Order: sequence, then structure tokens, then C-alpha cells
Amino acid sequence: MSRDNDSATPARGTVFSETMLGTLRLDAEDRARRVRLDLTVSADRLLRLLATTEARATGRIRVADWTDDPHAEGELEISPLARRRIRYRITFTADGRRLTLDGWKSVTPRRPVASLTVLPYTLHEDGVRLGTGTLCFPLGTQLLPFLASFRFPRREGPDTYLAPRWRGEPGRTEVWYTTVTDPDTGSGLWLHHELTAPSDGSEPYAHGWAAVFPKDGPVRHARFGPAKWTPEESGFTADGVAVRPGRLTGAAESGALRWDLGERPAAQPLFTFPRWSWRRPVLPAAQMLPAARASYDGTFIHDDTTLTLTAAPGASARIYGHGNARRWAWLHADLGGGDVLEIVAAVSMRPGLRRLPPLVFFRLHRHGRSWPRRPERPAVGWVGVGRFRADIALPTWTVTGRAGLRRIRVEVTQPADRTLALDYTDPDGRHATCRNSERADAHVLLERWWFGGWRTEAEWTLAGTAHAEVGTR
Repeated sequence: MSRDNDSATPARGTVFSETMLGTLRLDAEDRARRVRLDLTVSADRLLRLLATTEARATGRIRVADWTDDPHAEGELEISPLARRRIRYRITFTADGRRLTLDGWKSVTPRRPVASLTVLPYTLHEDGVRLGTGTLCFPLGTQLLPFLASFRFPRREGPDTYLAPRWRGEPGRTEVWYTTVTDPDTGSGLWLHHELTAPSDGSEPYAHGWAAVFPKDGPVRHARFGPAKWTPEESGFTADGVAVRPGRLTGAAESGALRWDLGERPAAQPLFTFPRWSWRRPVLPAAQMLPAARASYDGTFIHDDTTLTLTAAPGASARIYGHGNARRWAWLHADLGGGDVLEIVAAVSMRPGLRRLPPLVFFRLHRHGRSWPRRPERPAVGWVGVGRFRADIALPTWTVTGRAGLRRIRVEVTQPADRTLALDYTDPDGRHATCRNSERADAHVLLERWWFGGWRTEAEWTLAGTAHAEVGTR
């Protein structure tokens, strides 16, 4: 897409959260099991009460003594007046089996409250009925949180942000990179595509690499390029490697590593840095995600091993700037249930800034909202109060901070046997060393101030599924 599309006025979408409680009775059992369903619902347009709105749903389903799946997903058909129903189709995993909850609220004028709050459903596996149940929306405890959860974000397609930003200036670096976790094998994947425009005005070149982090076995990587840079309307193409809307293909090291992956965005763009810094590149660099979450299908071949990915979680990201930082740390963590944590902490190479401690750009996207609300808040704070802090080291680095009534602590561990060290070359010819792990561990503790004390609001532990990096000079 052209650069002009960046400034096009995006449409408004709708995001809200809903919690329902109820029971499930399996056909093979006599007893009823308690069920809790927590969903975040996202539509690409404003809800239309007189028409039908299609929406995506992600969240968590808990069935007593059977399953607790934080990766439930599906779709809603919201048509309260046109078809007089709100239909739910939610897929989740129980005992290693993929099941579908299918039901709808039948909206009737005679019983408006009951019809909008009661969801009878059937449970299926591959079209075969396993049981039935009923979920209810508890008005007394959930009505206010439900109403407060409504958001109407700008809806921007991820393809908009695949277009190259570079316009011929010397001394620039532009990156398209993708990180994925294969849920079947536990392997992590890293695809890095880079355009470098040297500061001396010489010919720009494209290059990159691919890496696989097996659960059992050493890290394997291979480079491609350098090759002549060929401008594209959208994405990256060089040396037989391509990044295009919805697809990543290529090979490295004479085909020792090969990949053909389909990419399905599952969320809206996420700006780790302020949105304006991507549109107006006045900072040393800026980073953003065209989609905060995505899923990947296809194959990744390394040596004699073929990984076949099906709905593998991950994300693609973009970087545009003057080169690498003096020191940096990065984290992408899929927390489940549609929640994502993205962190960039860096010390700039610019005079005057290089003596400062790392500035932290931090975005926790949870329940359809991003915290802190302003991306620059963690880096600046209010006159230094509440600023987020990063302690960058290996094998463990941390980020801590507070904004409003919340505070957070993030601890990331990159074990040496799961970490790959690579050399980066800046446009000015200087070098940096990046140490990347697509099988890092992370612990995230989110607390909220409540009646005079800090109480745990949420806590996540990722074992080998966090994507992280530390860079030094």
C-alpha cells in the first residue's frame, strides 16, 4: 500500500468484555459441571442494532474438574433485531480434544432481560453432540463491568503497516520481523528481514536471517543476502525471501532453512512507541506491531526436520530508525486470552541521551485495552515520578513500574542454551551484538492499589514461550 494510506481516517470498531456462569451436562454423565466463560469480543465496526455484526471472541473457559483453557476463541453473530438472536461459537480444548460450544440468545420483546442474559448451548466434537448446558449473564455483579468495558478503537488493517517507510535517506534501518511459537513441539521461530541504507550514501542493501529454537536440541540459524534492495508497495522482497500481506516465504543457506507460512492477524495494531513517532520519524527509532497477535499455518524446514504449524501463536513487528541502540531489551509475550505484553527498553546512541538509564516503552494489552493509556508515560513519567525502570542484564533482566493505581514487575530469563548471539551492523558501520531467545521464560505480576494496599490483579508465568532479546555494544 502507499504511504498515503497511513494517514487515512480509519473506521471505528467495538470491543467489550463479557462474563457468563452456568452449567454443562455431558451426555455420558449424570451430573452437571459448573462453567465460567470470560470473553473479549472485538468487531471491526460499530455495533448495528438494526443489522447483523460479525465479531471475534477470545478468552478463557473453565469447566469444573475437566478443563481450564485460556486460549478459547471463536466468533459471535450479533443480530438482536434483524434476526432476533446473538449467536456464540466458541472453540476450546479439553483433555487434548478440540470442542465447540454453539448456542444463541433468542431475543424476544416479551422477555427482554431473560432473552439477553440466558445462553442455552450444545457442546460438539467434530459435529457430534457431547452435551448441553446453559450460561447466564449475572446482572448483579457483571452489568457495570460489562458497560465499562466498551471501547470504540480505530480499526486499521495490518497491511497498512507493511509498506516500506524508507524514502531514500542515508543512514536508516528498516526491519520486518516475525516471532512464532509452535504449540505442538515447543519450538520457537524467528524471521528477520532488514533494509540498511548506509550513512555514506552508498547503495542500500537487503538482508536477514531465520532461526529455529527447538525444545530439544541446539539453536539453528542461517542468513540470506545481502542483496539489492527492490522497493515494494507492501512488504519486503530480496534474495528469494518475501514478506507480503498474509504470507512469509523464503530460504536461507542454500535451502537448509526454508519456510512458507500463512499469517492471520488476530488483533489490531499495537504501538509500543507513541503513534506519532511511527508516522513522523523524529525519534532515533520506533517500533510497532501491525497486529498485536497473529496465528501462523504452514511449514518451516530446518535440515532434515519439518515443522508443520497449525494456528501457532506469534506476531510480526516493524522497526524504523537510524540504527541500533547503545543497549536494549525487548519482550513479546502472548499471555493468553487475547492479552499481550510488549516491551522495548533502550539507551540511545545520541549524544546527551546515551548517559541516561534505559527508557522503557511498555504496552500491556488486556481485555481489549492498553495500559498505560499513553505509550510515552512509562518512558517519561511525571517529572520522574512513576517512570518505568529496566535492569538490562543476562541471563535475567527486569522491568518495573507504576502508572495510576497499577504497578507491574516483569522478569525475563534467557537461558544460555536457548539464546542465539548475532552481529548487527548499523548504517554508519558500527556493530552491536544481539542475544535473542524465542524460548525465553517470563514472570509478570500486575498489582492494583486497593483500600490501602497492593493486591494481585493478575499474574502470568511463561515457560519457554516468551520472545525476548538483549542487545549490547
